[in-house]
Amino acid sequence: AVEAAREQVAALIGANSKEIIWTSGSTESNNLAIKGAARMYAKAGEGQTGRGHIIASVIEHKAVLDPCKRLQREGFEVTFLEPGSDGIITAEMVKAAMRPDTILVSLMWANNEIGTINEVPQIGALCHEREIVFHTDATQWVGKMPTDVERDDIDLLSWSGHKIYGPKGVGALFVRRRKPRVRLEAIIDGGGHERGMRSGTLNVPGIVGFGKACELCSAEMERDGQRLLALRRKMEKELASRLEVVQINGHVEKRLPHLTNISFGFVEGESLLMGIKDIACSSGSACTSASLEPSYVLKSLGVGDELAHSSLRLSMGRWTTEEEVDYTISGIVKAVNHLRTMSPLYDLHKEGIDISKIVWQTH
Repeated sequence: AVEAAREQVAALIGANSKEIIWTSGSTESNNLAIKGAARMYAKAGEGQTGRGHIIASVIEHKAVLDPCKRLQREGFEVTFLEPGSDGIITAEMVKAAMRPDTILVSLMWANNEIGTINEVPQIGALCHEREIVFHTDATQWVGKMPTDVERDDIDLLSWSGHKIYGPKGVGALFVRRRKPRVRLEAIIDGGGHERGMRSGTLNVPGIVGFGKACELCSAEMERDGQRLLALRRKMEKELASRLEVVQINGHVEKRLPHLTNISFGFVEGESLLMGIKDIACSSGSACTSASLEPSYVLKSLGVGDELAHSSLRLSMGRWTTEEEVDYTISGIVKAVNHLRTMSPLYDLHKEGIDISKIVWQTH
C-alpha cells in the first residue's frame, strides 16, 4: 500500500517513486531539504565560518525562514531576497545574488498569503547551470497547477497532504536521484527508514490517503483550476467595482487560480473579520494571525501598515460554489460599508483630502 501510494505521489510531479521520501508534512520536508542539503554540501566543518552561502526570500513561509535562520547560527550565510511590489522573485534577482560559494537556493513556487507565482523553472535552470542545489516549497502549488520536476530542473520539492484534500500529518519530499544525484544529511536519526533520510515508523493510513488525494488531483486539476480562476476573477472584479479604495495585493495575473489577497482602505482587518463571521477567511497569514502585527509578506511588498492591516486572504476550493462567492462578495461589501461609516478618515477621504499628506499632532 505504501509503495502504491509512492507511485501515485510521484506521478503527480513527474518523478520516479524512488525519489519520494515520506514526512509528516511540509514543515518537516522543508527542514529536511534545507538543513539536510546545507549540511551535506557545507564547505567547512561544524562550528567554523564560511560553511557556504544560501539564497532564500523574505516572503517564504516560516517553515523555510526559521531553518535558514538556524543555519545562519551554524556558520552559513543566507541572502534573503526581497520581491518587487508584485510579490514575485525573478530569476534575475537570484542570478544577481549568486556567489562562487552558493550551495543552495530555496524559494517557494507560489506564496501562501498572496498566491503570487515565482519564476521557478527559470531559477531551476539557472541553478543547474551552476551546479547549485535548488529546493522549492511547493505546498501551495502541487495539485493546483501542473508540476514536472524534470522539465523544471527541481532538485528538492516539498508538499503536504492536507493542502490537496488529503489527510493532515503526512507530506513528502522529492529528492532528485540522477542528473544530479542529490544527497541529504538526515535530521532524524534512527532505524534508517526512507533510504536513511527519515527514520521512524511510517504513517501508513496517512500515506495511503495522500496517495489517493494525489491521484484525484491529477484527474481534477485542469477542470478545478479553470472553475476556480473564474470564481476568483469574479470576486476581485465585483469587490473592486462595488467598493472604492480596494487593492489586490501581488501580481494580478501571475498568481494561483484559487487564492486572492485584497486590502480595503479605511477598515481594520480584525473588525472586518468580525463583520463576516460566517465566512472562513483570514486577515494576515493564518499561521501568525493571532498576532496583530501586519503581515510580513505584505510589508515586504511595500504595502503600508494601514492597507496591510485591512487585508483579507480569500481562498476557494473544490467545493466552493458560485452562490457562496456571491454571498461572500455581498457580506464583504456590507461589512466594509458599515465600518467606513464609523471612520473619520474615510470622511476626510470623501471630502477629497489626501490623508497621506496630513501631519498629525502628537500630545
